[in-house]
Amino acid sequence: MCVGEPSDEGIGSIVIRIETIDTEHPLYAQACELRESVLLRPIGYDMKRFIAEYADTEESSAHFVAVVDHPSGPRVVGCALLRPDYPEVGSGKVTQVAVDPQRQGEGIGRQLIIAIESYAFGRLELERIFCHAQLTAIGFYERLGWGVESEVFEEAGIDHKRLAIRNGTTSTGSE
Repeated sequence: MCVGEPSDEGIGSIVIRIETIDTEHPLYAQACELRESVLLRPIGYDMKRFIAEYADTEESSAHFVAVVDHPSGPRVVGCALLRPDYPEVGSGKVTQVAVDPQRQGEGIGRQLIIAIESYAFGRLELERIFCHAQLTAIGFYERLGWGVESEVFEEAGIDHKRLAIRNGTTSTGSE
């Protein structure tokens, strides 16, 4: 299922589309590889360890992928998870947001978050979504209308803050 409209953001006329997938989808392995290389390896994890420690995350989350068509087939250049009704009904957690380092700065992260907001607030009718953002990512979320909800805390050995956005607020910021 495609979420949102394809965009001409990025280099030349490359179209990036955002899709929701599940763990059985053919693009799931590419999304896991991207998450592992961008998010997990730098903190000493791999997907096997992540799944072991956060067993219910994969199956209980909606998986979003940013995809470009390539001569060798579709390629995942960004991904993120939304865990609906977490930690309580009406709330959702955005996690595991990753963009291919060679594609950063092209608006892919922005497209992913806007698609997640549309899905969370439109389809799921959640009241609020939140994330634990590394300090370097706070400006990205604030430009999309998210607000800081916490002081600095450590997660996976990295400083974070909790940011959130409520239903009725729209992301219009730019990366």
